[in-house]
Amino acid sequence: MSKFDEIRSFYDHEVHDALKSIERHPMMKALMQFTFPDSEEDFWLNRFKNIHSISDFQHSCISQTVRQIVKQSSDGLTTSGFDQLDKDTAYLFISNHRDIVLDTSLLNLVLLDKGLIMTSSAIGDNLVQKTFLHVLAKLNRNFLVQRELSIREQLNSSKVMSDYIYDLLRSENRSVWIAQREGRTKDGNDATQQGVLKMLAMAAGNQPLTEFFKTLNIVPISISYEYDPTDALKMPQLMAKSKNEIYIKDDNEDFKNMLSGVLGQKKRIHLHAGKVLDTELDEIASATENKNKQIQAIAKIIDSSIIRNYKLWPTNYIAFDLLNGSDQYTSYYKEEEKQLFERRLEMRIDGSDVQLKKSFLEMYANPVVNKMG
Repeated sequence: MSKFDEIRSFYDHEVHDALKSIERHPMMKALMQFTFPDSEEDFWLNRFKNIHSISDFQHSCISQTVRQIVKQSSDGLTTSGFDQLDKDTAYLFISNHRDIVLDTSLLNLVLLDKGLIMTSSAIGDNLVQKTFLHVLAKLNRNFLVQRELSIREQLNSSKVMSDYIYDLLRSENRSVWIAQREGRTKDGNDATQQGVLKMLAMAAGNQPLTEFFKTLNIVPISISYEYDPTDALKMPQLMAKSKNEIYIKDDNEDFKNMLSGVLGQKKRIHLHAGKVLDTELDEIASATENKNKQIQAIAKIIDSSIIRNYKLWPTNYIAFDLLNGSDQYTSYYKEEEKQLFERRLEMRIDGSDVQLKKSFLEMYANPVVNKMG
């Protein structure tokens, strides 16, 4: 038994039987009807017979699912920066985190279409409590981030995950996706948690920290949605935070967020791949030998790349102007776009609640503040 068994995705030899175990599940049926809307059940059941690896499953089914999501719930997906990446190199993609399922699904679709190495992706085990979702996640090369552990268990779990990520990158030449923070950004402020970098560094052994991070081929990813399909759903947690209250999730809240993120309207989407962290790490090494300061500096570089390359949409500029009662960015949007955004605001939240309205607008406006600041 491998030390990675509790968190790893399926090995290829396990895929066929795993798929067979869920192929007639009502949720699989719904997923495949969405993916292949003009086909009978036999069409995809026959397709499943020829799937014997994660790659088969991604190419044959899930990439088609993501294309359908883009087609039905957005006005298109654009990219930049990916042409600088090497087709044979495994990268550690560290991205801002806006949507539970889509962030990594869209990235993998882009990597597939550009002939780059697709990722193993981190997912919180709290999101895959249902057996079907757990199997589906492992079929999509997801590995589990264990939540709700004691401090001692957390330390051990972090070490195992760090070793697993390093093993994927260096031994298997498999790219990895990980969010820059635990949980999605809900206020539009994309910031890397130093704890994520400290977890990665646990696999460094005796290597100098910056040299170790060089071996990971870190690529910051900026994901920008014109409309956040879960914007209103993020409000209760933001409101609790503003009142210093503890927020307790509903039992099905994560699942509801997943569905809303997948099916809700996003309008335009853009993904940008930043440059591989390299010479910046040398500069950090020469500036300080203090590991905590090095971690802080690396987080700052990732943040800077993600914010700099974040694509601002009319919605972001409109929110900024509405929040500040200004016309500073009117040249960046049309009156019709502003009316549509205001209509969305009216429909999704109670506009008479001043704090709620402010939080909603800040979610869209903060990327402007961060980029211009």
